[in-house]
Amino acid sequence: MSAAVDATAARATSAPVAVDARLADALLQLADSPLVLAQRLCEWIGKGPVLEEELASTNVGLDLLGQARLWLGYAGEVEARTGAPSRDEDALAFHRDQQEFRNVLLVEQPNGDYAMTLARQFWFDHAHRLLLDALTRSRDERIAAIAAKSVKEVAYHVQRVDDWIVRLGDGTDESHARMQRALDALWPYTGELFVDLPADAGLVADGVLPARAALRARWLAEVDAVLATATLTHPDTAFMHAGGREGRHTEHLGHLLAEMQFLPRAYPDARW
Repeated sequence: MSAAVDATAARATSAPVAVDARLADALLQLADSPLVLAQRLCEWIGKGPVLEEELASTNVGLDLLGQARLWLGYAGEVEARTGAPSRDEDALAFHRDQQEFRNVLLVEQPNGDYAMTLARQFWFDHAHRLLLDALTRSRDERIAAIAAKSVKEVAYHVQRVDDWIVRLGDGTDESHARMQRALDALWPYTGELFVDLPADAGLVADGVLPARAALRARWLAEVDAVLATATLTHPDTAFMHAGGREGRHTEHLGHLLAEMQFLPRAYPDARW
């Protein structure tokens, strides 16, 4: 009898731990895409095409970094509930290896020329805003609060990048060609933005996370409207890359992390 009681107690204890482990991973997915994209945007500091745009791009990166910190902080708290060693936002940002990152592949792609940077931002920002808007209705109050704060910032990101897409798409022959080429090149990385992972199914069913696939139709309507105004063509490639949110990344992320994580790893006891 005692063995049966012990087994029942063990199952009761392990169930919330498993839920917290899945929630922690989901929070890392929410954190890592803005974190990696913020790092990419900071690479333009001192190299932007015009001063005002350089400042605007930097501010977008700072917004994304602030959002990543909120998600990472919560992820660390949830992770600690599983019995895992406690990790704060700095440890999660600077002391995880490439395969532990859960960002979408789109954001780790290199900056390229400014058309490539804007195309990457365009595809991501519209999806990010829709995801955050859906997360404001999460049954997890902490998630809903972080999303409510973040979505206000991302609404500006969308407005800014849309203006640039229209300006370059409906500009000169060269700017139009560069913008179209960039959109085409990054389009195959957009499918992952709307994939519902099997590991997240329970959180979706419980109302903690939205179904990402359900957001795709609205995203397509939004981006297609901007492309039409910009006289640009919607890419028609069917193939889509995937795997970033499950820890399978391109070689570009390793190079990015080597630069981003160098100081904390080289001087682990350093303090500002």
